[in-house]
Amino acid sequence: MNLYGFPHHLLTPVILIIAASCTLYISLLYFHQAPTIRLPPLTQLVNKYSVSVSVPNVRVYTQNKPKVNFSNVDVHAGKDCGIAVERRFDCARDRALTQSQCEQRGCCYVPLPKSAFSGPPWCFYPVSYPGYRMGPLIPTSRGQEANLTRSTSSYLPRDVPTLTLEVMAEEAGRLHIALKDPSQDRYEVPFVAVPPTTPTDTQSFLYDVEFQPDPFGFVVRRASNGRVLLNTTVAPLLFADQYLQLSTTLASSLVSGFGEHYTGLTLDLNWTSVTLWNRDMAPHRDTNLYGSHPFCLVQEGDGQAYGIFLLNSNAMEVVSQPAPALTWVTTGGIMDFYIFLGPDPQSVAQQYHQVIGYPMMPPYWSLGFHLCRWGYTSTNATRAVVQHMHQANFPLDVQWNDLDYADKRRVFTFDPQRFGDLPEMVKEFHSEGMKYVLILDPGISSTSPPGSYKPFDEGERRGVFIRNLTGQTLIGKVWPGPTAFPDFTNPDAVSWWEECIADFYAKVPVDGLWIDMNEPANFVQGSLLGCPDTDLENPFYVPDMIGGQLNAGTLCMSSQQSLSAHYNLHNLYGLTEAMATHSALLKARGSRPFVLSRSSFPGLGRYSGHWTGDVHSDWEQLRYSIPAVLLFGLYGVPLMGADICGFEGDTSEELCVRWTQLGAFYPFMRNHNDRSNAPQEPYVFGQQAQAAMRSVMMLRYSLLPFLYTLFHQAQTSASTVARPLFLE
Repeated sequence: MNLYGFPHHLLTPVILIIAASCTLYISLLYFHQAPTIRLPPLTQLVNKYSVSVSVPNVRVYTQNKPKVNFSNVDVHAGKDCGIAVERRFDCARDRALTQSQCEQRGCCYVPLPKSAFSGPPWCFYPVSYPGYRMGPLIPTSRGQEANLTRSTSSYLPRDVPTLTLEVMAEEAGRLHIALKDPSQDRYEVPFVAVPPTTPTDTQSFLYDVEFQPDPFGFVVRRASNGRVLLNTTVAPLLFADQYLQLSTTLASSLVSGFGEHYTGLTLDLNWTSVTLWNRDMAPHRDTNLYGSHPFCLVQEGDGQAYGIFLLNSNAMEVVSQPAPALTWVTTGGIMDFYIFLGPDPQSVAQQYHQVIGYPMMPPYWSLGFHLCRWGYTSTNATRAVVQHMHQANFPLDVQWNDLDYADKRRVFTFDPQRFGDLPEMVKEFHSEGMKYVLILDPGISSTSPPGSYKPFDEGERRGVFIRNLTGQTLIGKVWPGPTAFPDFTNPDAVSWWEECIADFYAKVPVDGLWIDMNEPANFVQGSLLGCPDTDLENPFYVPDMIGGQLNAGTLCMSSQQSLSAHYNLHNLYGLTEAMATHSALLKARGSRPFVLSRSSFPGLGRYSGHWTGDVHSDWEQLRYSIPAVLLFGLYGVPLMGADICGFEGDTSEELCVRWTQLGAFYPFMRNHNDRSNAPQEPYVFGQQAQAAMRSVMMLRYSLLPFLYTLFHQAQTSASTVARPLFLE
């Protein structure tokens, strides 16, 4: 074995790499065609009512309903609080409660020895906790509706006493259940790829639905075997203005999803939680990171699988427990669930992608090797890197520059001294068959003298920036200093952004754009002027997150955008910027765009790729990149990778070689480095290390036709590119 044979401590990641490689080498030229979906008319029984509607088997039980022998639901006799520990659902997600406070909520209080149980709640809902009562289901053009009413208020402020339940059997393998407030128009996520569908009558459903009227809950079964996939009767539905909660048991503990987090391929359900709230945070355990994907895939143990997607962009916490069970708690919007019946894992992913949109087809050149560093401080330094790569006989398709190029770190400019000949350098790269990408942050400097910085002057004139509660442009602070933030939900802002990119492209003909800092990141809390004391800034409940407040490291929640308050739209900021940037590049270049976004939300893959952010140069984060890449394939973002050799901290020769060998099988392959670190370009290492890296790079290039085919299949049939073996 030579110096770079695989050591024992890398055996697990290498097995996964081989698995991914086998998928790439052998299995990836075929793809699964999405079936034609048609729905039959079935009879629905609603108490004493009987109506004919086009829905799956739907049963609504009265109070005297027969017992359902769910294999994963315990029937507890005796007192309301005699509930098995693993099936206790937390009655105090908002704060720690004393026994008297817990009992004032009508909940059970049973302390547990901390040494034996570190996770189960002491304050939990009793079996008979009062909830909503369901009225009769009424047929609609899209399915059925029913009113849900509660006779007593919950402990939550601004309880919503009446809800509308919408049940939409959209396809044989897709069930859509929404809970809304009929008394007011609450915010709903505006970006969904799939249009509303009306069931037809020629194909059997894969699911049955059962409703419990009082307290309200529903059960979803797999029609083929009766297996219970979701059972929401185990805990109460809560719906207040800024607190929405729903719990369910699951058919299995094999759950993957709810990114972006520092996790493995499957989640630990032993009393854990994840927070979905986009944040500028390098990968760390047990905290919220750059993206939010409220989707999970559940493997049932017999090869079948199903998926659950909550279409909601507000701050959210997903709590897991070993029942197995999940609880969603979100701070606004509506409860808008899509349930995908597969029946196999790959079909679940396809059904999910049909809802959020098929991923874009990247340009062929973007599958080659990319090289970047924050610290290429001039065009001469950048040219030297390219020259060294060529002299060392390494393939290099795409050279990048970080923010070093910008004049005073202002986007849409380039430094006249250090990068004065940037346009000429880009043309040189093009003449050599290379491409060029640079970084583009959303923050627009607000302190340049009037008339000297067109992006801000024109943006302010056209009113394209996010406003504070008083209607003034909100000013935060990022790399150039005080900055304004474009509102990409404003059509005028999208037009302005397209014009800014077109003007810059006329000077510097870039081939792609790297949109960073778009959670959006902010170096001050909220704004330079702070944030007002409102319910949006200080809600009743805040999920567990870095900083402890929603506006930590980002904008004021009360700031105003065209569609709604930033409180509702925060998690969509990166997606809306990606949409605008994709459109701008398409118009400027007239060919398929390349966009790479740090922030993400369902649907990002239609417009952009993603990377794992500021990973540290160590073995643990190398391993983390494997499930991260595979999970983003599930999320519909197949153009995905990690900074090869790591971004934060100095790498080592062996780590860089191993990471390059792994990164050769990422769908997106880029070596990127921080400015304060030791160099890590392939040519800086010893000859044996260079030979190992060169060899695996050439192997990747030999496989590019296969990889390109996979992306075509993903774009046309919602298949995945890098995929875990359970999708095969």
